[in-house]
Amino acid sequence: MKPSEDGNFWHDTGEFLPRRFSKENTKKGRTLSKMEMLILYSPDIPCDESGQRMWWAFLIASLVTFFGGLFIILLGRTLRYIWSVCCECVMEKKNINATDCPGEGKGEENVELTVDWTTSVKDWAGVMICAQNTTGRMLVVLVFILSIGGLIIYFINSSDPIESCPNFSTDYTLQVDMVFNIFFLLYFGLRFIAANDKLKFWLEVNSIVDFFTVPPIFVSMYLNRSWLGMRFLRALRLIQISEILQFLNVVKTRDSIKLVNLCSIFISTWLTGAGFIHLVENSGDPWKNFENSQSLSYGECLYLLMVTMSMVGYGDIYAKTDLGRIFMVFFILGGLAMFARYVPEIAAILLNRQKYGGTYNMTPGRKHIVVCGNINLESVSNFLKDFLHEDRDDVNVEIVFLHHIEPNLELEALLKRHFTQVVFFQGSVLNPYDLTRVKIELADACFIIANKYSSDPDAEDACNIMRVISIKNYNSNIRIITQMLQYHNKAHLLNIPSWNWREGDDAICLAELKLGFIAQSCLAQGLSTMLANLFSMRSSIQVSPPEVWQSVAH
Repeated sequence: MKPSEDGNFWHDTGEFLPRRFSKENTKKGRTLSKMEMLILYSPDIPCDESGQRMWWAFLIASLVTFFGGLFIILLGRTLRYIWSVCCECVMEKKNINATDCPGEGKGEENVELTVDWTTSVKDWAGVMICAQNTTGRMLVVLVFILSIGGLIIYFINSSDPIESCPNFSTDYTLQVDMVFNIFFLLYFGLRFIAANDKLKFWLEVNSIVDFFTVPPIFVSMYLNRSWLGMRFLRALRLIQISEILQFLNVVKTRDSIKLVNLCSIFISTWLTGAGFIHLVENSGDPWKNFENSQSLSYGECLYLLMVTMSMVGYGDIYAKTDLGRIFMVFFILGGLAMFARYVPEIAAILLNRQKYGGTYNMTPGRKHIVVCGNINLESVSNFLKDFLHEDRDDVNVEIVFLHHIEPNLELEALLKRHFTQVVFFQGSVLNPYDLTRVKIELADACFIIANKYSSDPDAEDACNIMRVISIKNYNSNIRIITQMLQYHNKAHLLNIPSWNWREGDDAICLAELKLGFIAQSCLAQGLSTMLANLFSMRSSIQVSPPEVWQSVAH
């Protein structure tokens, strides 16, 4: 049955009337009050005989639970503070040790045993909720899955009236929701035991969600009626999806974690706001006897909040209740700020991931090397000019550059000119995930370029040594060729257990080469010039015919 057009009375069929009235009562001219006709009644379901709404019972159960627990926590803190002050006063007057204070020192062994027992229980609970072992991770993931299941049940029940009288024995959604909430109650107790600061725990978002979702389900079973109420708060559990994905090693990088966090906050806020609008608009304002309600589906509420956050506001759907309008005023302020902040960040992360993210795809039959360290226009240009010189044999090697800063326009243009043999990835050598992305374990070698213009050569060498340690910790068999600025810093490489000169690991010290050339030139004049000509590629320079320079020599 549906209410009449004015929203106050049910159709006069005699099937759905409050228990105190019947069809004959209406024919005798007795007028039914508006408050007596507010909820649906079926003779098969034992509803309240007065026909009044019972939403306040569900809300009071949540509020009493919250404020009652808050009062107990504050009372316990106050008593502990008074007790500590009294103990200090007694110790100052009698000039005795703290063990002589009343309640302390008696049964010291029993106290220690009690403390050890409570501490062990608290540590066990902390390990369970922090997912420090396999059982704990399974528990955290299970709680999240059940929270999503409770949210899906809310979506299913959102098409029903806000307050109704279903039969608990035949309504399977209520039975499943009851099982979920019993599990949430046990998990709440586990988190309460593990919490160091009980007051802070009591005011957490997850605790607030439990206060307004768990007690109403027990009231629902007792009254044999259902109130959709605050069950939409389960959407706030979506904020934890980033932690769950990190437990499962699904997201590892900084950008992916940040992206999941932004999306989860945006979606959970959107779903929660839509749930509140759905509740107040379908219920109406209590001070107006619920006469100004309107029928809105949950999907329409999602649509209303989305066009509101985006500042479009078509006006086809709008809030009619006072509660809904007050909420929309505050939601526009917060939602607009969130929409303006989170959406551009999400878009920036996605575009950045597409440009220099991803994973290196090896070409069959082609080798690759990884180049990292001081990656800029000059260093890359000099490296490519020599490594890809035309006088060399056909170099069937692909060069993979790895740097934590994306290239500027000049460097990007240089990389595009060699796009067939050069690939750039944004990442850090100190991050194992980025090393996996460039497949460094399959590379022929890894080159670490030093900044020869560094104002602090020792600090530059220290950074390169840290890069060597990170790569060797990832895979000890990788061949590394690194540049060093100071000769004495080469000794630190020998302390790395996996550093092996015999396997091709090498450190090229620029200062050592420079001083060595100067020293050898003193013994053999022109040797440094000859070696420099051998090391450099200059085939593009036009060489005069032999007879020209021979005639000049004679």
